[in-house]
Amino acid sequence: MYHNPMLDLKCGDHSYPLHLAPEHVLSVLRPRPCTPEGTPAELVERALDGCAGILAGFAPGERVVIVTSDVTRPTGSDIYLPLLVSRLNAAGIRDRDIEIVVALGIHRKQTAAEHRRIVGGLYGRIQVTDHDCDDPGELVYLGDTSRGVPVEINRRVAEADRLILTGAVTFHYFAGFGGGRKSMLPGVSSRKSCMASHFSVLNPEEGSGRHPKAVTGNLEGNPVHEAMLEACAMRPPSFILNTVLGGDKEIIAAFAGDWREAHGAGCRFYAETFSAPIAQQADLVVVSCGGFPKDINLIQAHKSMAYASRALKPGGVMILLAECRDGYGNATFFNWFGYETCTELESALRKRYEINGQTAWSVKEKAERFRIVLVSVLPDEEVRTMGMVPAATLDAALDVARPMLPEQFKAYVIPAGGTVLPVLNI
Repeated sequence: MYHNPMLDLKCGDHSYPLHLAPEHVLSVLRPRPCTPEGTPAELVERALDGCAGILAGFAPGERVVIVTSDVTRPTGSDIYLPLLVSRLNAAGIRDRDIEIVVALGIHRKQTAAEHRRIVGGLYGRIQVTDHDCDDPGELVYLGDTSRGVPVEINRRVAEADRLILTGAVTFHYFAGFGGGRKSMLPGVSSRKSCMASHFSVLNPEEGSGRHPKAVTGNLEGNPVHEAMLEACAMRPPSFILNTVLGGDKEIIAAFAGDWREAHGAGCRFYAETFSAPIAQQADLVVVSCGGFPKDINLIQAHKSMAYASRALKPGGVMILLAECRDGYGNATFFNWFGYETCTELESALRKRYEINGQTAWSVKEKAERFRIVLVSVLPDEEVRTMGMVPAATLDAALDVARPMLPEQFKAYVIPAGGTVLPVLNI
């Protein structure tokens, strides 16, 4: 059987050779090659140059809050935060009047070591505060969106004289893209606001499933994106600074300025760089998350599953390499698979919405539409309960998949599933 060493696929710390004859492979889907136009620091400095006019309006004594992401979302903040603070100092803002708020959403608080990783050389110099979505005393209610999402945000953010949002533009499987307005909602919002905005992913009618526009890479008509936009408009930042990271997590582009325009430019760049145009869908998709830590748990691995499914024919077969050494990524995630069908799970989700339940529904929905063979260390019986077929190795997965495929099947291979979005050109 043919083996191309360039197509060895990662699963955890292992690397599996792909034994697939060339005539079966339509294409190997990777991000578009991108050569950054400078070092990470140069890219950030150039982006901030465009905010010189805004910064000139900052006055000494004003309190400035910078919102940045937690460690689960790499952004290059250890590089860009010191550069941003240097610009603020040059505008007359003292260190003691600057605070960095970590946009945890509903995530856990960060450790001191994680704060150090986030803020780099600013650690111990600039005050760093974790957002707490469950502390009513630290939240301010700003109103409801047009679809009834209550907007409750961090008090420090709401009361700052000047607000700057920072983060990274990425794909997001139902908000379209990360970055920009997402730093506000869910980043520094209450748990109630987070849940309500995420609930927008579902159509209003019971049993009608997910809104068709709430998908990866789409902002137009996306109800989740629109809720986030409305929330951010209630407390608009002075400007934003968003980065784009390459596969090695280094900054390859930076965008700064108006919170809508700069984010839009970042999304367009990201889509052009990380989309892979395809002329047809395939019978088989073999996708790796890219190995550890990208496949540390199933919730993280779901991103690769969601993106790769775009390249697959209805009823097609997906082989997903996702070690999941830390299990599911949430204590209650697997419990949602006690519901036998997507319809039953959706009904339960509408009664008691949880973000992890939404991800479980998305996994189950794909397991019903496709046949998914999962290469992982999860218990076989639990994989079957989720509607997937367990396999211990890539070769074993191919053995399981072949009887499900037509004789002259065609396949896509995706070595880093979390960083490339197949886009069907119709």
